[in-house]
Amino acid sequence: MNILLTAINAKYIHSNLAVYSLRACAGEYRDAVELAEYTINNQKDYILEELYKRKPDVLCFSCYIWNIDYVTDIAREYKKLCPSVPIWVGGPEVSYEVEAFLRENPYIDGVMIGEGEDTFRELCAYYHANPDMDNVNAFKKLADISGIAFRDDNGSVIFTPARPIKNMSEIPFCYDTLDDFSNRIIYYESSRGCPFSCSYCLSSVDKTLRFRDTEIVKRELKFFIDQKVPQIKFVDRTFNCNHAHAMELWRFIKANDNGVTNFHFEISADLLNQEELELISDMRPGLIQLEIGVQSTNEVTIKEIHRTMKLERLKEVVRLIQRGNNIHEHLDLIAGLPYEDYDSFGRSFDEIYELKPNQLQLGFLKVLKGSYMFEHATEYGIVYHDKPPYEVMSTKWLSFDDVIKIKRVEDMLEVYYNSGQFEITMKLMECIFDSAFEFFQKLGDFYEANGYFGMSHSRIRRCEILLEFLALYLHGCDSDAITSVGLSENAVDRENTDCDEHAIDRDDTDFDENAQLYNMIQESLVFDLYYRENCKSRPRWATDIGSFKHMTHAYCKNGKLSHVEPFHYIFPDKHTRKLDELPKYHKEPVWALFHYDMRDPLDHQALVEYVDNSKKPGRFTD
Repeated sequence: MNILLTAINAKYIHSNLAVYSLRACAGEYRDAVELAEYTINNQKDYILEELYKRKPDVLCFSCYIWNIDYVTDIAREYKKLCPSVPIWVGGPEVSYEVEAFLRENPYIDGVMIGEGEDTFRELCAYYHANPDMDNVNAFKKLADISGIAFRDDNGSVIFTPARPIKNMSEIPFCYDTLDDFSNRIIYYESSRGCPFSCSYCLSSVDKTLRFRDTEIVKRELKFFIDQKVPQIKFVDRTFNCNHAHAMELWRFIKANDNGVTNFHFEISADLLNQEELELISDMRPGLIQLEIGVQSTNEVTIKEIHRTMKLERLKEVVRLIQRGNNIHEHLDLIAGLPYEDYDSFGRSFDEIYELKPNQLQLGFLKVLKGSYMFEHATEYGIVYHDKPPYEVMSTKWLSFDDVIKIKRVEDMLEVYYNSGQFEITMKLMECIFDSAFEFFQKLGDFYEANGYFGMSHSRIRRCEILLEFLALYLHGCDSDAITSVGLSENAVDRENTDCDEHAIDRDDTDFDENAQLYNMIQESLVFDLYYRENCKSRPRWATDIGSFKHMTHAYCKNGKLSHVEPFHYIFPDKHTRKLDELPKYHKEPVWALFHYDMRDPLDHQALVEYVDNSKKPGRFTD
């Protein structure tokens, strides 16, 4: 007997906790269970061929919104090839509207509904006892298994009684070996359920919150720590909803830190108390990272989606965490929620952007089957895609035109902020634009107007596009015209600049101010480029590297592990969350030395020193 558990993940670095947990719970049938993991980047035909070659007696799929189309398409074709092989599915995407799903997909034989550990073990026992699947009493025996839906001989859908929830401490540890997890994230859960009732989330459906015994959790985490696993991502919906549980595990992680492993937690920031804040404040930089859901700052919206959140306390906690400069923060917003129009969402965006998280994820409402939002979609006038991931297209308050504009903001946010590749330049933008949302919106409109979306751009090309946008925004000219009056004396001899008849008059005071801003951004983009890496190619607006070979010889004795670059501005360090004013122009260049063998453990940016020929090197505050 060969029972194949199949996962189709969103990315190669991901793994599927569900299939590993099911196999661990198969008991005496474990040796008959095999695992197969693929990604949505694999061709469907490739997955189909691989599954066919495995020759399973029973084929099972783990189903989510990101893979359900793959699963149904592959299962349909597989059934044509192997009609006698039963195909079972499970997971959140198929645990609701089960009968409709089976009607629409007649090649699927059955659904494991809800938590599947005990259900799967009993299915293994059933097929082990009926290897030929021709027993006249088969359906009676199958009907004895709780928590499933299947078809009888007449094609009718049979539902068995719901299965009681699982005691988490009874689930065996599913990672007995880590041989298959090289360069992949390992997912782990220490609790199931959620105490909150957010209307867009499936966790609100199951109000039974329970925890895995902390002593068991600590033994299992020690296994990961001893193996020096790069990252463990907790899938607990709100890790810190139980203070004692969170404190005990955080103390253990801190005490057993191996200097390598990172732990990711999804938390509610406003629940963090002083004791927890003190504990995490002096953890090793990079030991933990925190994902904090905000979703909206609109009070009416927050109330309508049944979210429990004290916004001012959340902001206070986020700032307190940032003081330690040791924890990566990830904040989330959702567009398309009830009572949130375009302007309201823009205010939510600016309010959270002001906190300067390491990443700000802008997502769109997904109307998940079984959720409160799904049940009340008509009431809210929500129009959403019929196909997964069921993303919102419009609401009573947000038109599709608005959604399109916000998607442009999302794209620009990912490229210029969340990538971390424009860290210093984005800080300067705050002093040029009153609203971050407005900046990303205008930049997105510029991309759209010039046909830049849908194209693959290098990092330097992204810089060039930003400069094109700023030239137009600052003075209504193209980037070549504004570059011709750049103020940086290391770039061009201003007295001898050959300007054509279309060049801008340098005596225009307003333009000179904008030109200086433009020049500053040119230099900050160069700074950002070398902040991340010792670039193989230089942007066309950067200083001729041959003009400062003496500095290179003096300060870059370790080859590619360092780089020196002249600037006319001392740029703010990364820990300056809010700029009060733009940096001052220095007539004589200052020199930044980038050390690539000494990187920040949170963002991997180089350590920077400002140096000159007459003074000892002074470390850039970092």
